[in-house]
Amino acid sequence: MTQPLSIIQATVITQDPQTPQAGAVLVGGGRVLAVGELAELQATAPRAGLLDHRDLILTPGLCDAHTHLVTYGFSLSEINLHGARSVSEVQARVAQVAMNTPAGSWIRGGGFLLSELGVSGYPTAGVLDEVSPHHPVQLYSRDHHMTWVNSAALRAAGITEATPDPEGGQIVRPLGCLLEHASALVSAVMPEPTEAEYLAAARAGADDLAARGYVSTHTMAYEPPQAPRALQTLAARGELPLRIWACLPHSRLDAARDLGLGSGSGGLFGWGGVKFFADGALGSRTAWLHAPGFADGSGTGIALDPPELIRERGLEAIALGLTPVTHAIGDRANTEVLNVYDDLRAAAAARGIRLRIEHSQHLRPEDVPRHKGLVCSVQPIHLQADAPMIRELMPHLAEGSYAFKSLMDAGAILAFGSDAPVAAPDPRANFAAAVSRVDDGGGRLAPAEAMTVEDVLWAHTRGPAMAAGWEDEGHIRPGARAAFTLWDRLGGNARALVL
Repeated sequence: MTQPLSIIQATVITQDPQTPQAGAVLVGGGRVLAVGELAELQATAPRAGLLDHRDLILTPGLCDAHTHLVTYGFSLSEINLHGARSVSEVQARVAQVAMNTPAGSWIRGGGFLLSELGVSGYPTAGVLDEVSPHHPVQLYSRDHHMTWVNSAALRAAGITEATPDPEGGQIVRPLGCLLEHASALVSAVMPEPTEAEYLAAARAGADDLAARGYVSTHTMAYEPPQAPRALQTLAARGELPLRIWACLPHSRLDAARDLGLGSGSGGLFGWGGVKFFADGALGSRTAWLHAPGFADGSGTGIALDPPELIRERGLEAIALGLTPVTHAIGDRANTEVLNVYDDLRAAAAARGIRLRIEHSQHLRPEDVPRHKGLVCSVQPIHLQADAPMIRELMPHLAEGSYAFKSLMDAGAILAFGSDAPVAAPDPRANFAAAVSRVDDGGGRLAPAEAMTVEDVLWAHTRGPAMAAGWEDEGHIRPGARAAFTLWDRLGGNARALVL
């Protein structure tokens, strides 16, 4: 059946230099057919239906350029520790769940920040034992680079004071917290969700983003293989409300080669990137820093995937038509990734691939110009909670943290996201943080890096589309996908409109 033609009347911001603004859009068959003024389009298509949104702003559809979509879906039914301001508050939330959970069943949750809990070191298992002695408990930090567990979880994983640190991870002593790859020791013994549970989580995560005004997302591979499989199943059933650009972990690159997997897809789900981790994160003190490191004396963080590995497997990814995508938060991690990417630029350019860094969070001034032509996938919403930690733990890097305007001026392609479930995928918070630079404590971090509302819109729409190689998204012009976001005002309340 042929889809009927529709004309959308609104204040249209197209992000097309040829027609920056308009009063209406003609759509049909899932595509933009024409852009202009209402009378003009009605004369062109007199039988088209009218969608009257004259009091709203219509823009290209929002994209969250960094989520862990199925993990986010699972998190919606777990203990939410965002905003917990003390250890006793964490205990209270865990105790409430424990009272209604059969003994021996796992309790999972997360979203806490050590800095917000008011602790000077890493909390111990005994603190959680006080409120949940009969349930194994795993709580992940907001950045997902640390987990806090109780004694029952440690016993289930066979972790004792004598257990050696795994490669790329650390078991904090006294026992209770696991950093980076050490968290997998506990995750490996947790019950595996069923296929139905994966599907439910995939649906929950996708539906939540769509309800917030998003029409697409990039999901970032830090998940089991069942997660993208669930998204592919929803896409095949016609039940996926979002377009998805997905990343493989580099550890599965050999399987991708054997399957002949490359970029692109004709539907709403497609593989596009190969994910690497150069370091950890700020909140867990595992970001990889140049000397002098963290101001509290906790060191210079943890280096994860070695630069040599990123270089070698990055070339393999490019040969398959896939984008190297590297997590880099600390200033040393970013320097090392830039060094690797200098060696990959020629191969990437020959395949039309834009090399991509996730977070680009703390930068030395001399490294900023080196980002020209690279995609910087960044999350302004993290600034709100991170800024007080930055001032405390790395004051020497404060002016080069979340350096959005400097990166944009240097010729980087900004792609905004949330890193859900690390933060809620709330576009309003991203707009507010990027424009105001105001943090949760009321201070302003590097105010010279503030962006305009129009630049933020571009970074939440056209930037992610360019990063994914989607020429039909991020602008409103003939041939583009008919996927829009409606606003009461830019940066305000939003809802998706996909035709």
